Amino acid sequence: MCETCGCNITSGNRHLVESGGKLSRTHSGNESVTVLKGLLDENDRQAMHNREHFDRQGVLAVNLMSAPGSGKTALLEATIQALNNGLKIAVIEGDLETENDAERIRRYGIEAIQISTGSACHLDAHMVHDALHRMDLANVDLVFIENVGNLVCPASFDLGQHRNVVLLSVPEGDDKPAKYPVMFRAADVVMLTKADLLEVMPEFDPARAGDALRSLGKNVPLMRTSSRTSLGLGDWLRWLKKELSSQRRRVAQGQTMIPDVQPQTAASHTHSHDHAQPK
Repeated sequence: MCETCGCNITSGNRHLVESGGKLSRTHSGNESVTVLKGLLDENDRQAMHNREHFDRQGVLAVNLMSAPGSGKTALLEATIQALNNGLKIAVIEGDLETENDAERIRRYGIEAIQISTGSACHLDAHMVHDALHRMDLANVDLVFIENVGNLVCPASFDLGQHRNVVLLSVPEGDDKPAKYPVMFRAADVVMLTKADLLEVMPEFDPARAGDALRSLGKNVPLMRTSSRTSLGLGDWLRWLKKELSSQRRRVAQGQTMIPDVQPQTAASHTHSHDHAQPK
């Protein structure tokens, strides 16, 4: 997992491996060379702590993942405009640089915390934890975490969210679930975005995309949406409201939801827990 690009060490967890950090030395006292498993263990512990923050306030946390340019921010804008009078929304934005997407969200009067990851191609639980300490969850119903645009690494890091939403845009092609199985196996719902382009891009076959998902063992909704035309927005909003109701019932029963987190290599220790768990 991220062993070649080096993004397993991020601005959020760097303190663990620097001099004096928890993972800076091995049990034998030598400087640690292989820190991946330890970093993942620490990430999972932090993610559980983040989830406790959300659960304590009855908040539903949704992780949005996709390739760059698939329409995550546009979907958020359409969702905010549709729900803002009834539900309180906050957003955590992840990008390598700039606050462009956070600024788009703030125009709607929504609290948006920007995380600039530098060279890291994904968010991790430590970054999200830092953002939560800058966010007032007391009057929030939904927190959207817009992950870094990348179809690989984000699926392998638990952030403390309850649900994973993966976007697949029509211009990307219908073969992406087959090419990027790690990402799509983590999905609780797949949003087929920019679906208004289907009529001018007949080479994209939604049935093929659905077959590719099912071949991964995923029987999840595949929703056609267009943020530009509001196509399919009603189905998406109903799904969100249903998930929020389920979250509130879990909280009342002292349970939480841990979503799928997909290992990228056989050496990864992370497992899938897509079911309610007692706290």
